[in-house]
Amino acid sequence: MSGWQPSARYPDPAVQALDPAFARLVLFNASIERLATGCRWNEGPVWFGDMRALFWSDIPNDRILRWDEEGGAVSVFRRPSGFANGNTRDRMGRLVSCEHGGRRVTRTEHDGRIIVLADRFEGRRLNSPNDVVVRSDGSVWFTDPPFGIQGHYEGDKAEPEIADQVYRLDPDGGLSVVADDVSGPNGLCFSPDEAILYLVESRTRPRRILAYDVSADGRLGNKRVLVSCDDGGAADGIRCDAEGNIWAGWGTGEGLDGVVVFAPDGRRLGRIALPERCANLCFGGRSRNRLFMAASTSLYSLFVAVQGAV
Repeated sequence: MSGWQPSARYPDPAVQALDPAFARLVLFNASIERLATGCRWNEGPVWFGDMRALFWSDIPNDRILRWDEEGGAVSVFRRPSGFANGNTRDRMGRLVSCEHGGRRVTRTEHDGRIIVLADRFEGRRLNSPNDVVVRSDGSVWFTDPPFGIQGHYEGDKAEPEIADQVYRLDPDGGLSVVADDVSGPNGLCFSPDEAILYLVESRTRPRRILAYDVSADGRLGNKRVLVSCDDGGAADGIRCDAEGNIWAGWGTGEGLDGVVVFAPDGRRLGRIALPERCANLCFGGRSRNRLFMAASTSLYSLFVAVQGAV
């Protein structure tokens, strides 16, 4: 990807409208920027506004990296990272990470201590927690496919002890299964009002983005297919903006790699073409209007005209 260059003109031709509604979500005078490169497989970007910094995982290199908005410096935040994958922040501003190596979900306290939130369910080890989101009630929701234990590249090879499942960890420490009928559960996010959970099912052909209604007590119901990746692409990490649109990391292959944006009803609104497959993304920056995209070997960003959901 060393030959990639940012657009020399506005609007950036790599930001492509597929529906007229996309025009109000993007800026005519902003283009894609590459902030860092030289990684192996990037994942799990999370924005720390109080530090003006983005943290993300480089899974095979067993590290979490940090990019500083002031000056653009890149540094290693943690190595080894336990082959960390997805990351988020809880409602107290602490880093929550999915780790393939320890087959666990952890929280980093403000003083640097690492607390294990979950590593077993009913006495059996988790597979390799993949992605994570924290609801406003403090509950931690995460997916647990076996991807990180299938070889020695993104963790340690091992046999699964438990089925692919999606979990909810309540503030009191109770761990429960919220979905057990998803093949390869992957990226997940809530709608802005937290009434809907979106979930990527990555071991179907084609891949799908599912939607569930979320009840007041945290149960899921009314499972439905919101998006079928019929273009041959593959959805991965997902995030909602403040208007409820879903921004999905996308691949794989020429003409597919980047980000695809969907309306809440599943309509395809637009795409952001990247030279590499995008695994995950998040909103950040001073006004939450900067989209950060963790692609295969590089970290990209694009200022947009909508804010990320809180």
